[in-house]
Amino acid sequence: MTSAHRASHVDRLPDGPDPVEREYELALLDDLTRRTAAGRPALVMLEGPDGIGKSTLLEALVSRGRARDLRVLHTRAGQQGPRLPFGTAHALLADLDDGSLRLPLADCRDASWDGGTTTRPQGLPLHETDDGSISFCVVTELLEVVRSATANGPLMIVVDNAEEADEASLHFFAHTARRMGGLPLLLALARRSGAHAPALNEVAALPLCQVLRPRPLTRVGIDLLIQGLIGTECDASVQECCLAATNGNPLLVTRLLTELYEKGLPHTITHASPVSGHDGAAFRSPATSLLRRQQKVTVEVARALAVLGDGATSETCARLAHLDGTVFARSILALVSGGLVASDKDGTWSFAHSLLRAAVLGDMSEEQRSTAHGRAARLLHDGGASAADVADHLCRSPATAAQPWARTVLREAAREAMLRASPRRAVELLRPCVPEGAEEDCEPSLLVELGVAERWVDAEASIRHLTTALERPIDPELRLQALSVLAEALARHGQVVSAVGLLGRIYSDTTAPFSAIARPQLMEAQVLMAATCDRTAYTELLKNVTFDLMLPGDTPDERALLTARSVISVARLDRVAQAVAAVRTVVSRGAVATDGVFLAIAGSALLYSDRPHEAERVYRQLLDGTDALLDQAFPSLLGLQGEAHQRLGALGEALDTTATALENVVVSRATPEEAVPLAVRIHALLDSGELAEASLLEAEIADPVADYAWQWNEVLCARGRLHLAKGDPKLALEHLEESGRRQAEWQRISPAVSPWWYWTGRAHLALGDRHAARALAEEAAERARASDLPCALGSALDLWADALENDERPALLEEAEQILMGTQAALVRARVRVARGKMLQRLGHQKAAREVLRQGWEEAYAIGAWPLHGIAHRALLATGARPRRPVSHGLGALTQSEAQVARLAADGKKNALIAETLFVTQRTVEVHLTSVYRKLGLSGRRELKDVMKTSGTGDGPP
Repeated sequence: MTSAHRASHVDRLPDGPDPVEREYELALLDDLTRRTAAGRPALVMLEGPDGIGKSTLLEALVSRGRARDLRVLHTRAGQQGPRLPFGTAHALLADLDDGSLRLPLADCRDASWDGGTTTRPQGLPLHETDDGSISFCVVTELLEVVRSATANGPLMIVVDNAEEADEASLHFFAHTARRMGGLPLLLALARRSGAHAPALNEVAALPLCQVLRPRPLTRVGIDLLIQGLIGTECDASVQECCLAATNGNPLLVTRLLTELYEKGLPHTITHASPVSGHDGAAFRSPATSLLRRQQKVTVEVARALAVLGDGATSETCARLAHLDGTVFARSILALVSGGLVASDKDGTWSFAHSLLRAAVLGDMSEEQRSTAHGRAARLLHDGGASAADVADHLCRSPATAAQPWARTVLREAAREAMLRASPRRAVELLRPCVPEGAEEDCEPSLLVELGVAERWVDAEASIRHLTTALERPIDPELRLQALSVLAEALARHGQVVSAVGLLGRIYSDTTAPFSAIARPQLMEAQVLMAATCDRTAYTELLKNVTFDLMLPGDTPDERALLTARSVISVARLDRVAQAVAAVRTVVSRGAVATDGVFLAIAGSALLYSDRPHEAERVYRQLLDGTDALLDQAFPSLLGLQGEAHQRLGALGEALDTTATALENVVVSRATPEEAVPLAVRIHALLDSGELAEASLLEAEIADPVADYAWQWNEVLCARGRLHLAKGDPKLALEHLEESGRRQAEWQRISPAVSPWWYWTGRAHLALGDRHAARALAEEAAERARASDLPCALGSALDLWADALENDERPALLEEAEQILMGTQAALVRARVRVARGKMLQRLGHQKAAREVLRQGWEEAYAIGAWPLHGIAHRALLATGARPRRPVSHGLGALTQSEAQVARLAADGKKNALIAETLFVTQRTVEVHLTSVYRKLGLSGRRELKDVMKTSGTGDGPP
């Protein structure tokens, strides 16, 4: 087959879909073929990165030319083997040798000639003068061949990948382009953006030349391309995903979607996101194929940038690639023009998409990556980069990390990570400094640093490293730190007896330094809380320690121990009143800077003793006042704050808080720390009437039955309540009773710890078992009354009343309402009021029922408890009332936080003082005041003072 008709290896789209979003280009090419067919010359240059569709457009041009009876000469440069002089021109013009023309060309097949010998292949014209320049006579003679061919009819010359042609052929193309006036000739050349070819630059600068630069596809274009490939429409989010991952490059879009199709995955964001965002297998092959077509130095620049990561400077990238500034600039320009790399606002460089960087790194061998990261670490270190930035590269280069200077950097970065409360990151940084099996040769201080970080990540490894360090002479203060963490790690790993024994030795150590006299109390507190991570260890610990709550709480260590003992005592219903008093002492004397984590535990003690408003205040103080809490504890803390909001009836705040806690969390792989906000969010969604959203969230949660962490007990409870709301009390009962069984095993028997017993009673009632529901209610009421748990007592009386069928029911509900009046538990209070109103209505007390129901109806509306509001509305209608829509203004419409801010503002306090008093930001105060003014219809503080004074709410503490 001749070169004029053989198929070229072009980067066209699979299955031959028509070019999309190329209407302008196709129209121009069609006009050029029409002009040539009419006997006039035409010149076009296609420029763009690989995969943008240049070859596809050339094929369209060839098709249109043949349709107009143009003789087509078509080749792709670089496909002719070794770059022989005039090799591309020979392959292109050989078809013209039909016997009617005398050509200075012969079949050239001797690939061994490299231009450095005096013997040339027979028939190939002399092409160089003595000074090495291209022979003008040869180029002129070749042009005459073309002129002669045009005498027989219009001619089209098409060269793809023109930058790959030999230099002699490039000069021939430029010479022809300059002298084609009056000839019925169409010369079409395509070249890669950024390619260095002066002859092609001359062609592009000619007045006759039309330069076409195909643009990347838009989302609409990607949609059309997808429909052409698979014949159906796909999710709009997939279009956005493909656009972000491919920068609109048609070839990359095609390869990505083809990979999805071949894997049998539907074209939805559910599958496109993991493939494009995490796996990248569908993307790597076309991306690396494009990169390999670049010049070698350009590939080296791409690899250097991939190793350094986004935001790399030109100087560092060039030094890592072993290039001078000029060569680097030309290479980075080629990457930019190809759509692979973009310039940041600060002059640094980044890949257009993270998948491109992943593809470049994946194309390097492990040894190449390790070596490059090692060199990058040294370059950055010598340039004054931060320890954290240098450490990122050292972790990827084990050989370099073993050097003394690298260990120093890694240890510094690990200390910074611990200060940022990221122990997992600290462990990643320190472990390369302690090779496996070489612990005996490491510095004791290094082993202690690693062991301290590992207690949160790998308790077993922490014990091993700390024990090794303690077997050797170390500084007394360092020894004390190692002993403290070792005791905690032992408890966390289930070795409670060893931990308690170690504490005993520490207490009796008379050689301890003076500064460490009180430290054993902190160690005991840490051991107590560490044991709550393991049920067996926790049960064993309760047998071996005392719970003295009479400590004065003067020092942070005493307050820590007092808090740890108190929260366990509250959960076990052991001296609850004394524990609450102790926790209040801790809260009043503690500070975020010195008591951070244990203040969070104090908040839990208040929450579990039915003081959610006090607990919420502590949580807010912690979250607003510091970022030093361990990242593992952060989701739990937000979850507990969300639970306090939910118990208080602040459902919007509960949903906002839990959403923050679960941000970027993969629910199916949630940790115990993330289980609390998951459970709270399901409860808050159900209280808000969002059954469908609660169901979707619950469906993502893996089955927690195999995990005995206490946090999963709350998920079981929430899951049971959800099934009850969905009308399946039998399945709900299974989850709720399992939650109750686990709570008992953890000795979390307080009815204020978890509402599992309340919803279990409701499930029994739904199944017609009043006896079982009454037994749960009576037990909960007895425990709550004995330990002064008002919210739990109100809920227990509510359940008890529903389980009865006699005249005791109104009295129980009235008592429940009176008890809850002294609390800030708006949701439970509204629930009890609605139940009491319905009871009065059934007993025929219509007027009293309307009054009580209207209160519950308005309260449910104010807090956004829409299912309860609907129940109250229907009950009101049954009494003959015609309730109007509740107004969203007036003092009754203020939330608890808004009312607190309003009272303080009415007292004349400035925003800064209000923020300090309530432990919130000034911005939060401003937002609350704006809402208060809107709901009360006021214009400022002066009117607010009058309204609060008239209502009688301006006095007293907030």
